[in-house]
Amino acid sequence: MAQTQADETDCGSGEPVIIPHTELDGETLQRLVESVILREGTDYGEREFSLDEKRAHVLGRLERGEARIVFDPDTQTVDIVAALPQRPR
Repeated sequence: MAQTQADETDCGSGEPVIIPHTELDGETLQRLVESVILREGTDYGEREFSLDEKRAHVLGRLERGEARIVFDPDTQTVDIVAALPQRPR
């Protein structure tokens, strides 16, 4: 059997891939952020935030480097997660 360049058995590398938010076009980034926000469910904090406020908050965290977009090749899913703080050298 000939091996193709991207064999399906190679998909489960297990290593998450960090995708810089600057590499996504604006519409794709907006849709990804909204998808992650809507996935989170209901807020039960002291104050309710609108979708626009939540979107601005997540985009701000991405821009400040406080959050990252991560693709999981095993599950073929994308998420936005808190970035680990940088350790001083």
